[in-house]
Amino acid sequence: MNPISDLPNIAALGAIDRAHLIHPVSAWRTHEQRGPTVLSSGRGAWLTDGEGRELLDGFAGLWCVNVGYGQESVVQAAAEQMRQLPYATGYFHYSSEPAIRLAEKLVQITPASLTRVYLTLGGSEAVDAAVRFIVQYYNAIGKPAKKHFIALERGYHGSSSTGAGLTALPAFHRGFDLPLPTQHYIPSPNPYRHAEGATNPQAVIDASVAALRAKVAELGADSVAAFFCEPIQGSGGVIVPPKGWLKAMREAARELDILFVVDEVITGFGRTGPMFACEAEGVEPDLMTMAKGLTSGYVPMGATMLSEKVYAGIADGAPPGVSVGHGATYSAHPVGAAVALEVLRLYQEGGVLAQGQRGALHFAAGLDALRSHPLVGDARHRGLLGALELVSDKASKAGFDPALGLADRIAAAAYRNGVVFRAFADNILGFAPALIFSEGEFVELFARVKKTLDEVLAAPDVRAALVG
Repeated sequence: MNPISDLPNIAALGAIDRAHLIHPVSAWRTHEQRGPTVLSSGRGAWLTDGEGRELLDGFAGLWCVNVGYGQESVVQAAAEQMRQLPYATGYFHYSSEPAIRLAEKLVQITPASLTRVYLTLGGSEAVDAAVRFIVQYYNAIGKPAKKHFIALERGYHGSSSTGAGLTALPAFHRGFDLPLPTQHYIPSPNPYRHAEGATNPQAVIDASVAALRAKVAELGADSVAAFFCEPIQGSGGVIVPPKGWLKAMREAARELDILFVVDEVITGFGRTGPMFACEAEGVEPDLMTMAKGLTSGYVPMGATMLSEKVYAGIADGAPPGVSVGHGATYSAHPVGAAVALEVLRLYQEGGVLAQGQRGALHFAAGLDALRSHPLVGDARHRGLLGALELVSDKASKAGFDPALGLADRIAAAAYRNGVVFRAFADNILGFAPALIFSEGEFVELFARVKKTLDEVLAAPDVRAALVG
C-alpha cells in the first residue's frame, strides 16, 4: 500500500463507517464523531493502519491472534477447504471431515472429563449453548428447579442475551434488562484488592469458597444449576487468582452438587502457559467454553465441551427419536474447523506453544519492571496474559477520578507511540501479546508502554492527581 495515495480512500472509508457500521461495545454517537482507525495489514506481531503507520500489537487483536498475523499455512488451510467443500450443514446427520477431526482433537487436548463437542461461531455463542444445555440437562434428569446461575463479579461471558447477564460488567447490563433474576454473582478473587491477598493467597481462595457456599445456601441448593468462571478474568481487568483457586472452586462446586463451567475463551490455547489454564491445576470441569485462540482469530469459531455425564443426561432424557432443539446454520463449519486444525498443529508441532512459554519470562519481567512507575500500583500476569493497574496513591490503592479520562488519554498516547494494548475504563491496562513475540519485540513493547505512561504522567492534571 502507498499510504500517501490511499489517504483519500481511507477518508472515504471513514465516512462510510461513521454513517453505517455499528461497532461492538462502543459509544455510538462518539464513534460517529471520532470515526474509525482503519487497519490495512498485519504480519507477525505487527499491524499497519490505513495511513501506513506501524503498530506493535500487544493485545493479539482481541486476545485471539495467538499465532500472529500472516501465517501462510493457516491461509492455505482455509483456501483449500473452501475449494473442496466451503460449507456443510450439521443438520440432518450430515458432517464433514474437518469438523469430525477437530472434535476428536479437542477431546484429546482438553481435560479428561470432556468428551463431547458442540462447535459454535465464537465465545458468546459457546456460553449461550452451555446455558441451554445446562437447563436441558436438569430438566432431563428430573431436577427442573435448578435454574439459578452463579458467576463472578467483574466476570465476562460474552454478550448474548443470556451470557451478557452472566457477564458482570455494567455496560453489558445497562438498558438490556440484565441481569436476569436467575443470575447472581460472588466477589472477584482479586489478590490486589483483598485485605490479605499480598501476604496470604490462601485467604483469597478461602473467601471465594465461602462466598460460593453462602450464595448457594441463600438461593437454596436445590435451585442452583451451575457456577461459571474464567480461570483468569479477562475483560474485568485481568484478575489473576492465586494458584489453587480454580481447583478449590471446582471441589466446592462438586460438594454443592452444582455444575462447574470453565470459560477458557481467553485463557485457552497457550495464553496462560499450558494449552488450557485448567491443566495447571488438574481441574476437570463439567463444561468448558472456548473460542479466540482456537482459530487464532483467522475465522470465527468456538466450542462448548460437555462431560459424558451432562451429555448422557440430555441424550437419555429426551424421548426416543425427538431432537434436542439447539443448533445453528454455521455450527461445525468446515472452513473454520480446517483452520482450527492447522492452528492447533502450529501450537504443538510448529512450536508456537513452547515459544509462548519461553516468552512469558520476558513478559513477566517487563510488567514487573513497571511497578516502580509513579502511575503503577500493581503488575500481574500469568503466561502471556497480564495487566498494569494504575493508581493515584500507591499506599491506599486509590484510583483516578473518571473525569480525567485517563483510559482514553492512554489509548491515544499509545497509538501515537505505535503500540496496541487495552486501556480499560477503570485504570487497568491489559496485555495479551501473540505467542510468537520475539525477545526483541518484548523489549520494544515495554519501551513503548513506558514512553506512553511517561507522556500521560507529564500532563499537569494527571501529575496533580498523584498522592505522595
